[in-house]
Amino acid sequence: MKQIAIVGPVPRDHIVTHNGDLIQKWGCVTHPVIALSTLAGDSIRIYPVTHVRKVDLDNVKEVFKGYRGVDLRCVTSRNDQGDIISLRFVDMNNRLERQTGFMDPILPSDVKGLLDCDVFVFVPISDYEISLDTLRYLKEESKGIIVFDAHGPTTACLINGERQRKFWIDRDQWLPYIDVLKMNLEEAYASWFKKEYETQDFTREIELDHDMLRAFARHCLGMGVRCVYITLDSRGCMTYYKDGREFVEVLVPAVPVEHVIDTTGAGDSFAGGLGYGLLQDPRDYVQAARYGNALGALRTQGKTFEVFKSLEETDALIRETYETGKAEL
Repeated sequence: MKQIAIVGPVPRDHIVTHNGDLIQKWGCVTHPVIALSTLAGDSIRIYPVTHVRKVDLDNVKEVFKGYRGVDLRCVTSRNDQGDIISLRFVDMNNRLERQTGFMDPILPSDVKGLLDCDVFVFVPISDYEISLDTLRYLKEESKGIIVFDAHGPTTACLINGERQRKFWIDRDQWLPYIDVLKMNLEEAYASWFKKEYETQDFTREIELDHDMLRAFARHCLGMGVRCVYITLDSRGCMTYYKDGREFVEVLVPAVPVEHVIDTTGAGDSFAGGLGYGLLQDPRDYVQAARYGNALGALRTQGKTFEVFKSLEETDALIRETYETGKAEL
């Protein structure tokens, strides 16, 4: 049986959507874990790896109750620390964030019993949550594919609770231990930075610059990363990898969404979709992106986990999008 670990926090989220709706729920790791359980059922084994507060442990485990294939042995509260976050969306994709609780970092000891996993999906939301030693340990001791979301190392928590974008200054220390790197456009710009800036450079609007993204992806591939995914919201996902010595650049169009209800967890769900695709074929990066797009799009369609679909329904959505020309190129 294929095995996949989803590694990161399970924050207690307090969300005000762009429509003004209030949602309170558990976030991050819960989205890809439940998406994969709904998708694959008992055909894969799913391990959420997270730290939570002791007062939240039973409630977090209750969230996963009834979902097939989920093993909770790595959901722990030893240090009594967990993330608490409030999110207020100013539009569909941008939000103001504050954090008042902090999960202690995931260390090698947290994944020591999971070395047989085929894929490890890391979905940190802040820069302290995953230890570099953990990736190094897995790279040395496991054959599993390491998928890493750059949302973590490009996000800082300030002393007043504000969450702010930051440069991933030590990026090149991490890249050799990452097989698949996933990020959005803003995180890409925080990862491919100048050595020095003028003050006004920090206030510039982020625009799609294909040359910049291409240069960044080439750099990552040169450091040992196998594939780089950069999501472009409703436009889809840029996919960069090498076929032999040839540099390949593919835009995988988004799965169309008519009405967005809540985008919280869409990126985490996308990462879970990548993980599922790579479980099926570790080298089919385009198909993995399609699964990522599908799960990310489904996540935006409601406030609960009922938005996720079975494998049959998800495959039908992918066929409808990519084989009938429904996706916009």
